[in-house]
Amino acid sequence: MSQLQPYVNHKVSVIMNDGRIVVGTLRGLDQTTNIIMQGSQERIFSEDEGVEVVDLGLYLIRGDNIAVIGLVDEELDGTLDLENLKGEPLPSLKH
Repeated sequence: MSQLQPYVNHKVSVIMNDGRIVVGTLRGLDQTTNIIMQGSQERIFSEDEGVEVVDLGLYLIRGDNIAVIGLVDEELDGTLDLENLKGEPLPSLKH
């Protein structure tokens, strides 16, 4: 059984190898950690403006593109003011 199985049907944040951050509900995964997320949003950080949120809907991410997956505290996430939150974008992962 995958260590991610308990995350199914919970809100997760995925950091991909290219530095993108996608947040959504994990709906399923397979043996190669390909994942399906529902209600997904990409959060694009900027040092000059607030976080840009791009709705992606149902989204499939290949397992070899995933750097980190973590559970999201939905209560805390709901209190974030993304329009005024600024931060440096993550760089791509270098092997």
